[in-house]
Amino acid sequence: MHTRSLSQTPEHEGAPPPTRRRARSPSQGSSSDSDSDSDAPARPKDGKLEARVAAMDLDKEANSKALQKTLDAPKAPEPDSAMKAEFAKLLNTRSGGVYIPPARLRAMQEAAAADKTSPEYQRLAWDALRKSITGIVNRVNVANIKQVVPELFTENLIRGRGLFARSVMKAQAASLPFTPVFAAVVAIVNTKLPQVGELVVTRLISQFRRAFKRNDKIVCHSTTTFLAHLVNQAVASEVIVLQILVLLLERPTDDSIEIAVGLTREVGAFLAENSPKSNNIVFERFRAVLNEAKISQRVQYMIEVLMQVRKDKYKDNPIIPEGLDLVEEDEQITHQIQLEEELQVQEGLNIFKFDPNYLENEEKYKSIKAEILGEDSDDESGSEEGSDEDSDEEAVETKEGIEDRTETNLVNLRRIIYLTIMNALNYEETVHKLLKIQLEAGQEIELVNMIIECCSQERSYSTFYGLIGERFSKLNRVWTDCFEQAFSNYYTTIHRYETNRLRNIARFFGHLMATDAISWLALECVKINEDDTTSSSRIFVKIMMQEMTESMGLKALAERFKDPEVKQGCHGMFPMDVPKNTRFSINYFTSIGLGVLTEEMREYLKNAPKMIMEQRRAMLEAELVRRELR
Repeated sequence: MHTRSLSQTPEHEGAPPPTRRRARSPSQGSSSDSDSDSDAPARPKDGKLEARVAAMDLDKEANSKALQKTLDAPKAPEPDSAMKAEFAKLLNTRSGGVYIPPARLRAMQEAAAADKTSPEYQRLAWDALRKSITGIVNRVNVANIKQVVPELFTENLIRGRGLFARSVMKAQAASLPFTPVFAAVVAIVNTKLPQVGELVVTRLISQFRRAFKRNDKIVCHSTTTFLAHLVNQAVASEVIVLQILVLLLERPTDDSIEIAVGLTREVGAFLAENSPKSNNIVFERFRAVLNEAKISQRVQYMIEVLMQVRKDKYKDNPIIPEGLDLVEEDEQITHQIQLEEELQVQEGLNIFKFDPNYLENEEKYKSIKAEILGEDSDDESGSEEGSDEDSDEEAVETKEGIEDRTETNLVNLRRIIYLTIMNALNYEETVHKLLKIQLEAGQEIELVNMIIECCSQERSYSTFYGLIGERFSKLNRVWTDCFEQAFSNYYTTIHRYETNRLRNIARFFGHLMATDAISWLALECVKINEDDTTSSSRIFVKIMMQEMTESMGLKALAERFKDPEVKQGCHGMFPMDVPKNTRFSINYFTSIGLGVLTEEMREYLKNAPKMIMEQRRAMLEAELVRRELR
């Protein structure tokens, strides 16, 4: 028999066999072969195993040498490089996008604290500011708002105003029942930092505009609810709410009417108190939509419920809920932002930006925070207190010596008065808003002058201004004196005004006279004679007297001028001292249709020759008596 031998594959030397073969136990008959096999392993004929083992030994030796070199070499500062990598990772990612373990964060803060002007430190401070503001906003409620708001002011709200606006808007959208609380927080912050309140209002208006274009009903509802409560807190003007209601009711759909109903329910009490006329217009539009019946039954029922809420005087929707009326009416700053004007949302305030003046700005906010919270910022030692007091006294002296002659504050006051008058819907609302303006002592005349100037600028006279002046004059004697002083000033300088402005001013004061808003003794400055009048003053008196006649009637006007007190005060209008002046006054009043007022002057002129003769006779007799006594 022939025995089979394993064939070798010369084509693939050194490659493993294609299949693994079982090891056979040696047969008992071949004892010599088994003995030789047990003493030493059988070697392959070509020595491939030895070459492979040698190569493995060489690789191990090379690896061990490389490892030894690595161990012997000086170690690189791994923590610093890793820290820098972490900082770079932070700077190149969005805020809040990277989780850092607390221990690692503390180590990074300690490393960055060495240089507080570095971008790394500012980024960590920015993240801490974001987390702090978000945490404070999320935990505020009616019970703890008085404790939470001072804590909010300890954070740099000027640098983080974008973060605050974003946090409060997100929190409000997530929990609509807490909207009055968030509105109260914004109102408190707005009294101290108006730019923060303005940013919140601006972003809400921008968010509503985007949501309205996208037909996003949920966002529109949450945004309008927030704006309604900001209007209730006097942070935003009610004009923005009225503009939104007009937009929603212009082309009524189920969604737009539902949003309008929710908005009106929240702000209806405020509108009913401060803008009753506009409130009536809104509900007339609701009633028209209900009568048209182009909307679903569900939305029609919502309008009916709103009508009932109005009848109940919004008892479940007060202007400011109990416990949230935390801002004095005189301290609030109302932002006049329109729906269609160009808005500056300032989205860049939401992201981190390196501030080269970081430490200086932080120190500035510390002083602002101390002023807001009433903290003492005197941390100087006793040796420095004396010098500081001296420097403070010098600073006070220098400040007292500075006088502002640019009248910037006066210009701003006039602008505020003008905008208030122009934006009001009726005279009652105008008076209510003008009384809220903070006036210093002696500035009341500025408000009176602005009312008259606005009246004079109209193309034709509007009783709107006369009613404003009448309401002010009947509120307080101070305003009455101001209007009487204004009458004298304007009559003296009436020649400076063109005819249309002169006409409006004359009718304005004619309304005040006819309604007894100001005393008729103010006419004491008017003297009707050839020497003391000009063409402008004569036109002014003519228009004023005609306005008084239309309001009172000619008979009542004549009786009023016969009153002894008024007669004494108006002796310059009806002179009876010189016949020349008397004739001039008679001719003037007769020419303007008021000849009935000249009856007494005509009687005087008729008896004037006799009176003159008697006066001369008396003078001659007195002269004779004087000579006899000599």
